[in-house]
Amino acid sequence: MGRKIVLIVGDGMADRFDPDRGETPLQAADVPNMDELARRGSTGLMDPIRAGVRPGSDTAHLALLGYDPFEVYPGRGPLEALGAGVEVRPGDVAFRCNFATVREENGELIVEDRRAGRISEDEGTPELAEAVNEEVDLPVEFEFREAVGHRAVLVLRGEDLSADVTDADPKRPGRPVKKVKPTSSDPAAERTAEIVNEFVRQAHEVLEEHPINEERRERGEPPANAILPRGAGQLREVEEFEERYDVSGAVVAGASLIKGIGRMLGMTVPEDERITGRRDTDLRRKAELALECLEDHDLVLVNFNAVDEMGHDGDFEGKVEMLERMDRDLVGRILDEVDPGETVVCLTADHTTPVTVGDHTADPVPVAIWTEDARRDEVDRFDEISVARGCLGRFSGMRLLDVLRDLADLIEKFGA
Repeated sequence: MGRKIVLIVGDGMADRFDPDRGETPLQAADVPNMDELARRGSTGLMDPIRAGVRPGSDTAHLALLGYDPFEVYPGRGPLEALGAGVEVRPGDVAFRCNFATVREENGELIVEDRRAGRISEDEGTPELAEAVNEEVDLPVEFEFREAVGHRAVLVLRGEDLSADVTDADPKRPGRPVKKVKPTSSDPAAERTAEIVNEFVRQAHEVLEEHPINEERRERGEPPANAILPRGAGQLREVEEFEERYDVSGAVVAGASLIKGIGRMLGMTVPEDERITGRRDTDLRRKAELALECLEDHDLVLVNFNAVDEMGHDGDFEGKVEMLERMDRDLVGRILDEVDPGETVVCLTADHTTPVTVGDHTADPVPVAIWTEDARRDEVDRFDEISVARGCLGRFSGMRLLDVLRDLADLIEKFGA
């Protein structure tokens, strides 16, 4: 029997040099447990997919779990839907969505806030989603459901549907909601685009006068009066994680996207209302849940999403705060409980989200791997620069699982 594996992913944890601060958030943060992990084990730099590829959280996590995203990625919509607990069947077209704030101007819907003031579930998104499901009338079956925070999912089900359509989201405020268009000559794509445009139109009519939005206006808060679908996709047939690697796996996460990846791969994905996928998530409970899963699984991936959120918001101090919380309440608690003779612990990021950019970049991310007999290098800090001197060198994230399985004695010898 081999060792267990814990893979801790700080979502968007890596960063670039900030000229105003003279360092990265990881260099500025007080992260003694991450530093101790670097001191005890092997360190290096990792390209989440490969050098020069700007990864999404979805494609990067697929790579970290040993799947080539260029072959198996179904688009973000189906993964978000699975993570939100919506059934996605073969032939369904799924979209990730935002609740957004729009105003009508010259017959167009102009986006004022793509996240509707970062509205959340406890502020009424389940009630808004229920109204959309009850009152919008489309020529196909559909399900619309709230996800984490301002996010939601839309699944279309019926004949002659295609994921070959563009997004409604203009990606920036001040621009009109985009008309969804087909990206292929398939008549099903034309039909799907028309259906999505009709959904956006009717959803706005339903939400514009909803009591929750009237209350938000009275409080001076932006109403969630529009839905912006994007990231259309259809599920592909993918070999499940345990069947592929003979390793049982679990994913502990609050973000719908990461949970959806685990479900697509047939991994265990526990639910806990204290794990929200936002800044208010209970990291101590997340650590406990990861340790519980480790008892009857070979590998547990645990994701902390709020670090990435701070990068997208350009919030250096906020990112430092989230890193320090992660170090204290997640990394520290796991290190306190695991036995290095029986466990391989890996700490890394799925991508870089610089506060100076506000989006993902292709920069490599730091990685540290610790188990009882892992090689120890001279690195004693966990940050983007220090680990470059480590004995792991620089490698592709699509090879990480093989490295971890080898250290855990869960991989077969190649050759005689």
